[in-house]
Amino acid sequence: MTSQMHEPDGSAQLRKAIFSYAEKRLDYNPAPLDSPKPFAELERLAGETITEHGLGGLQALKLFEEVLAPATISTDHPGYLSFIPAAPSEASSLFDLVVSASSIYGGSWMEGAGAVFAENQVLGLLADEVGFPKNSGGVFVQGGTLGNLSALVTAREQVADPTGKKLTIICSSEAHSSIQSVAKVIGVSTTAADAGADGSIGGEAARAAIASAKAAGQVPFAIVGTAGTTNFGILDNLSELAEVAREEKIWFHVDGAYGLSGILVPELKALYRGIEQADSFIVDPHKWLFAPFDACALVYREPQLAKAVFSQHGEYLDPINKNDSEWNPSDYAINLTRRARGLPLWFSMASHGVAPYRDAIRANVELAQLIANNIESRDYLRLVRKPQLSIVVFERIGWQQEDYDRWADQLLERQLALVLPSSLNGAPPTRFAIVNPLTSYELLIEVLDTME
Repeated sequence: MTSQMHEPDGSAQLRKAIFSYAEKRLDYNPAPLDSPKPFAELERLAGETITEHGLGGLQALKLFEEVLAPATISTDHPGYLSFIPAAPSEASSLFDLVVSASSIYGGSWMEGAGAVFAENQVLGLLADEVGFPKNSGGVFVQGGTLGNLSALVTAREQVADPTGKKLTIICSSEAHSSIQSVAKVIGVSTTAADAGADGSIGGEAARAAIASAKAAGQVPFAIVGTAGTTNFGILDNLSELAEVAREEKIWFHVDGAYGLSGILVPELKALYRGIEQADSFIVDPHKWLFAPFDACALVYREPQLAKAVFSQHGEYLDPINKNDSEWNPSDYAINLTRRARGLPLWFSMASHGVAPYRDAIRANVELAQLIANNIESRDYLRLVRKPQLSIVVFERIGWQQEDYDRWADQLLERQLALVLPSSLNGAPPTRFAIVNPLTSYELLIEVLDTME
C-alpha cells in the first residue's frame, strides 16, 4: 500500500499554497522584521501541533504563516544589524527550493557528480581569489564551527607522535568562540595572543603566545588568524602570522567566516596579504556572500591531507571509494551524508556573475565608513574603533547595560531594527553589522537619532 505521505496527487493543493507563500515572502521589500514571543504565548496560540493524525498541510502552513513565522526574526531585514545578518540573493533562495525538491545527495561523486562539479567551481573561485594553487580544494559544510573543526583536526593529525603531548592552538584573544569549542572537542587547549587596543594580532603577539605555551609545557600545532573578527570586523596581520607558522613548522588556518568575502573587492585585497600562505581557510557564504543558511566553504591547500583524515571506509562504501580520482566531498570534513549546500551560491553566481558580488560588498564597506564618520560627528556618541570592513562599533556616552537593553527593545518593538549591545572589556558598546545591500544610510541615521 502506498504511503499517504507520498501520494503524487494528494499534495497538489498544498504544493500550490507552499509556492504561493514562498513567492509572497520573496516579494516582501523589505522583509518583515518580526520578533520573538514568550513560550507561554506561543503555546497558547499554536497549541499541540504534532498529533496522531495530523493537522493537514494547509492548516499547518496557516499556523506557520500566522503564528510561528511572525515569532521568528527575519535576518534579511535591512534593520537586522546584530550578530552577522544574512541577505541571500533571490536567485540563491529560489535555488534552495530546487535543491530541496531535487533530493540531491552531495557526499560523493558517484551519486552527485553534477552538484559536486558545480560546488567545486565556487570553491575554485574562492581559492583563486585567495591565491591558493590549482590543486587545492575542499567542501561546503554546515557552518564556520564545523569548518574550523575539520581544518584543525587535520592540523592536529599532522603532529608527529602526538602521544602524551599537551597540544595547543595559538589564536587571537578576539578569535571566534568556535576556536575554544573546537579545542574542547578535539582534546587540546588554546593559547590566546593579545590582540591589544586595535584588535589585531601579528608576529610579535603570536611569538609571545608561543613562548608562553612552551613555557607551560604545551606544544603549539596550529595558528589561527582571523580575517574579519565577528565582533569588530578586524583582520589579523596574516602575513606575519604566516611567517611565524613557517618558523615553527605548524599549520596556519584562517577563519574568514564573516570577513574573508571582502577579498573579492580589489581595493581591499591588501588587507588579506599572507592568506595565500595558509594551509586552510573558511568563509561562510550565508554571511557576506548573499547565500541562504547554512553554508561554509572550507578549502585546503593540500586537500589530500584532509582526505587521509576524514575518508570513511566500509563494505557499503566500496562503490564510492573504488575510483580514487573522483572527488567525494565527504572525504574532506567531518561528514558523510551531506546536503549540496553550495548549490544556491553556485546558481546565484552563475546567474549574475561575480561582479555584482564585488560591488555589493564594496557598497557595504563604503556605507560602514560613511556611518562611522557620522557617529564621530555626534557629541553623544563615541566610535570605539575605525571600521576595517563593514562592522561599526560605537557607544552612547553615559549609557549602561540597562540603557542599551531598553533602547534595543524599543527599536524592535517599533519594528525599525535589531541592534543589540555587544561587549568590550566589560563595557557594553553596540554595533552595526552591515552585510545587507538593502541597508540604507537613511535607516542607520534614523537608528542613531533615537539615541540622542
